[in-house]
Amino acid sequence: MGFTMNTNDVLTSASIYLEDLIGHTFDILTISNPKKASSAANLARVISKLSPFLGNMIEFKTVDFLNDQPQFESFGKWVRQDPGFPDTIFQGSIDPVPGIEIKTWFPLSTEITARFKDSQRYFTQNHTYVCMLAWLPDCMIFGKPQIIDVCFASCQSIAKARDNHYHNPPSYLVIEPEDTKGRTTNLRQTNTNGYKFQGNATQYAEAESLLSSWGEDAKIYKPSIGYKNQIEELLARFPYRLDTNFAKLDRIQHKDIEQFKSRVLRRKLLGKQIKEWHNLMYKGSESSKQQTFEAIIKNASTYR
Repeated sequence: MGFTMNTNDVLTSASIYLEDLIGHTFDILTISNPKKASSAANLARVISKLSPFLGNMIEFKTVDFLNDQPQFESFGKWVRQDPGFPDTIFQGSIDPVPGIEIKTWFPLSTEITARFKDSQRYFTQNHTYVCMLAWLPDCMIFGKPQIIDVCFASCQSIAKARDNHYHNPPSYLVIEPEDTKGRTTNLRQTNTNGYKFQGNATQYAEAESLLSSWGEDAKIYKPSIGYKNQIEELLARFPYRLDTNFAKLDRIQHKDIEQFKSRVLRRKLLGKQIKEWHNLMYKGSESSKQQTFEAIIKNASTYR
């Protein structure tokens, strides 16, 4: 009998291959050595603006990397969806279709800015994962983009962590999308949204009373249409505002993402942890910044 793969096998293999990317440098673009500390300071201020471009290019290269693995050849190939969710799916003989949403993080920026808004309802088969790739230039602020760490987590677990973190009615509501499975793909709604209470104390007490009338588990988040309809009654009767910061992966307190974030910030480059370099670059005195950038330029060849 020949070797077979199922959805879990494909995703497990993909996660192992993607972890092998740690330390890998992508030949996409090379940022020149700034030579002078003043030039390095200017570069540090603007390099994060390259992150969207380089992030997209890293996503393309990651799909190519997965397709280079012979283990997948007999069963299909990884195909990038642009636009579409997830970023890449395994197109072939495997059902349900495995998918990977790729998120990149430039850890010298303030936080993980990527968001995840898709509803729990769409991940009941647990066949879609998020791959987070932390990257920096291989000389920290110049050179070629290099992967410094990888996190692989199920979309189902991320959606649950997000909803459990944010949902706190009547103070904060997570609202499910409409049931649009019958629509064409481009018209389907999959995103949840968060709303913050904006009423006065009297209105809050009334909202609490309504919530209590629904039973003991009324505050426990459920991705069902029935619970969505109940929560929307609060939204209709009381003042709320849309939370534009909702669903940032940096804030949902997902165990694997938090561990990934801590590993990355503790990682030592040029003799210091990334979080120490960040503090020196953006929070230190002018003299300490000068010394910081001189050290980066001088010691770049010792990058680990």
